[in-house]
Amino acid sequence: MPGIQQWLATWAQLSLAQSAPQTDLYREVMSRYRAPRRCYHNEQHLDECFACFRQVRAEAQHPAEIEMAIWFHDAVYDSSRQDNEERSANWALCETTRFGVSREPAERIHSLILATRHDAAPIAPDARILVDVDLAILAAEPGRFDEYEKQVRQEYSWVPGFVFRRKRRELLTRLLERPTIYSTGLFRATFEPRARDNLRRSLEAL
Repeated sequence: MPGIQQWLATWAQLSLAQSAPQTDLYREVMSRYRAPRRCYHNEQHLDECFACFRQVRAEAQHPAEIEMAIWFHDAVYDSSRQDNEERSANWALCETTRFGVSREPAERIHSLILATRHDAAPIAPDARILVDVDLAILAAEPGRFDEYEKQVRQEYSWVPGFVFRRKRRELLTRLLERPTIYSTGLFRATFEPRARDNLRRSLEAL
């Protein structure tokens, strides 16, 4: 699981010295991911994102900014709200500028997190990488994908079953109707077929 040393290394890559407040912020961020109601958007998801990013890190224009975006992209999460990415992005912008990140990279981090709303195909190269990393779970091995499906349902346990199934069916259908699920060459070549198989299997189960 991602730890304090990896967190501090991300800040160091942004040319910022380590400090006690950064350690305090790490504890606050991780307390969000470890919240009891988080069944999927939790520390496991964070760890899986970092593992996927390591596979494509060499292709990133600003790898440290993507890493910071991964740390914050689900830092604010409430399944009953529609503005989680915006709130996470705003928090990241506030904290990165507070610790000395200059405006341009801080705003790029903010934009990266907003891209994980998945409401439009990402255009910027680093956003394409981050969005693919965030969607990598769709191409997980069948056992892990099935676990992910159950975790998502648990996070939306407050939604009646028939409503959840309808909304989930709409989402999975939209993903399958895309020309490609993934934006980067490596993810398309490695993950696209299995992601489509998983999504079709999930639709059949609904």
